[in-house]
Amino acid sequence: MKPFVVNFIYAILLIALSLWGYMASESPSPTAFIPTAFGVLLLALTPGMKKENKVAAHVVVVLTVLVLGGLVKPLTGALDRADNMAIARIIVMMAWGVIALAVYVKSFVDARRKKA
Repeated sequence: MKPFVVNFIYAILLIALSLWGYMASESPSPTAFIPTAFGVLLLALTPGMKKENKVAAHVVVVLTVLVLGGLVKPLTGALDRADNMAIARIIVMMAWGVIALAVYVKSFVDARRKKA
């Protein structure tokens, strides 16, 4: 799968799942919009990735790593509350983040091999 397609899917998932989490919460917090903001940024970088812009691709990787790190605390909170839907949403966001990172790194390796 192309990196820009994976990025697009990941961005949409971040936006949709974080909005769902905010609306489904009994005590919604504005911090639930953090993945939404990252999703919007990733979505905005998708055209740059489609054009194989190196800067856009590297920014996407950094943002994805930040999202993955940032989702650890909400996951532990959801586990403490035994909120199964929140756990599922966060795990889906994290799993797609790992998949996206794998695709991005593979594309970097492929580009380097192609260049050499």
